[in-house]
Amino acid sequence: MGFFEKIKQGLKKTKDSFSGGMNDIFANFRKADEETLEELEELLITADVSFSTAESIISNLRSLSKKDKLKSGEELKTALHEIIVSKMSGDNELKIATKPSIILVVGVNGVGKTTTIGKLSNMLTNQGKSVLIAAADTFRAAAIEQISVWAERSGVDIVRHQDGSDPAAVVFDAIKAGKARGKDVIICDTAGRLHNKKNLMEELTKISRVIERELPEADKEILLVLDATTGQNAISQAKDFKETVGITGVALTKLDGTAKGGVTISVKDETGIPVKLIGVGEQADDLQPFDAESFAKALLDEE
Repeated sequence: MGFFEKIKQGLKKTKDSFSGGMNDIFANFRKADEETLEELEELLITADVSFSTAESIISNLRSLSKKDKLKSGEELKTALHEIIVSKMSGDNELKIATKPSIILVVGVNGVGKTTTIGKLSNMLTNQGKSVLIAAADTFRAAAIEQISVWAERSGVDIVRHQDGSDPAAVVFDAIKAGKARGKDVIICDTAGRLHNKKNLMEELTKISRVIERELPEADKEILLVLDATTGQNAISQAKDFKETVGITGVALTKLDGTAKGGVTISVKDETGIPVKLIGVGEQADDLQPFDAESFAKALLDEE
């Protein structure tokens, strides 16, 4: 299955709930009046595009209407496509050109963090990169075992300590091992929960300091994993983590399990954090690099 087909299939629930009403608007279009624009805004919000992002999209369409640039349903669809793409574009590629590069993966429990690391390891390995995983979620029971299974499945090395070990020490040892073994990418798992939010954020800050000290010249990604099925709560999580650890990108998981994938449009618009990866299924190869153009085409049911 091709790249676009995977995204289209992964977005099927969102597309089916969204594009039916959207296609009615395009097919019955007479003019971009307030009634049409309000109907379009409602559909966007129903797909879990945030209120402020939906309002911004409609405002752009309203401006185009006033300039007499929306004369048909096809022109309205094209304009909507271009606005959606513009809101999601920019810095969508992982920056991992140095050897080694390092990816620190963060996110609350239950968002699919461990699975994302496994799939990311598989994706990078298929691209010809050598990968090492740091099992630095030493807090959650069975986290080390779960990430070890993914490492074995993906055929990548792993550095692990005992449960309850110092996560920053695991990352330190992983960096040392990654350098010694000539690895291209080191991926660091982290806890999604500690005794409280303050402890969690302090731990992530400590790990970040180790990375800065040991790999000052390396390309670094701090990748936040978000669960698309949680909708606007995902935006709140992004804002919280951005404040503390300087997120460079988002991996949005479980898009195939929700009819509200419109939250993808709001992530960068609301937080400034680019979406870099999307999960569109349960198979190892269902984690895809994010492409705004393909996403908009799939959402609007375009070929």
